[in-house]
Amino acid sequence: MSIVNAGIQARNARTMALGLVLVLVASAAFGSSGAFAKSLLNAGWTPAGIVTWRVGFAAILLLPVIVWTLRGRWHLVRRNLGQVLAFGLVAVAGCQYAYFNAVDHLSIAVALLLEYCGILLVVGWMWARHGHRPSRLTAAGMALSVLGLLLVLDVFTGVQVSLVGVVWGLLAATGLATFYVTSGHEHEESLPPLALAGLGLGVGAIALVLASAVGLIDYGTARTSVELLGSSVAWWVPVAELAAIAAALAYGVGVIGTRLVGATIASFVGLSEVLFAVLFAWALVGELPGWVQLAGGVLILAGVVAVRLGENHEGDGAPDPTAEVTTAEPGDDQLALPAAETVLVATVADPS
Repeated sequence: MSIVNAGIQARNARTMALGLVLVLVASAAFGSSGAFAKSLLNAGWTPAGIVTWRVGFAAILLLPVIVWTLRGRWHLVRRNLGQVLAFGLVAVAGCQYAYFNAVDHLSIAVALLLEYCGILLVVGWMWARHGHRPSRLTAAGMALSVLGLLLVLDVFTGVQVSLVGVVWGLLAATGLATFYVTSGHEHEESLPPLALAGLGLGVGAIALVLASAVGLIDYGTARTSVELLGSSVAWWVPVAELAAIAAALAYGVGVIGTRLVGATIASFVGLSEVLFAVLFAWALVGELPGWVQLAGGVLILAGVVAVRLGENHEGDGAPDPTAEVTTAEPGDDQLALPAAETVLVATVADPS
């Protein structure tokens, strides 16, 4: 029996290690989006142009996955149509459009940290709407994050921060919070996570194309070369990375990884997206936040961790505001993906 137990433990350890690697890969992929988008913005692209190309091509890449996961179960789309529309219009198109507008006015790290404040908005929504009073640990985490936000915005040193960029960043946070709330409903006929992600991308792409066609958003692209790593590269290089790596691959790898390690661990590991975003911005476009902003970022992340711990240890039976959509059998662990500006599978924290 001990030999059998040892074998099971070894297999579980290998599974956990593989899952952690995959979640880290997904976090790195999500974290790369800001730097590649920044290179396109500097070359004359508008945020609307970037997000339309990214979402559209990612949806095309995930189309075979949608067909595979929904084979014989297409009725689930009709029964979850409202969720898909909210997902695509607000959590995908709205959130990503707002995030890239924030990147256009702020540093990548600051824009992403502002978006992460969406987790705090979820806690407030659950308290106001469902009476889910936050625990002391959750409240302490929120206070830490607010203090960190003040440092990120450099309010104590008098440095001028783009108000327009801050507004866009907070709108991205609202989109992220909306994503958590709308995708946190699990029932017997929920959509498979990858199907929800792919369909959400498709709805978002259609909405962005229509909005561009009628002039609601300023769609603009450029076919000139862009600057990355101090060199000029073709415009389609960052576009391909944003769609294939920072969107389609990130979500696919993240789903597999989080199935292996579980939602809670994946949500903490997913916070590494901020670190990856800072490193990519530094390496690819030479952008690095100041020490005060970095300190604020550490406080925000510490606050998010405290909020998550506080919510996990709540014993009042209230619903988890960051619960995720899953089709796992009873007893299976749940899914979560790092958030990034366009987190498309229900998760705690990454859909940048």
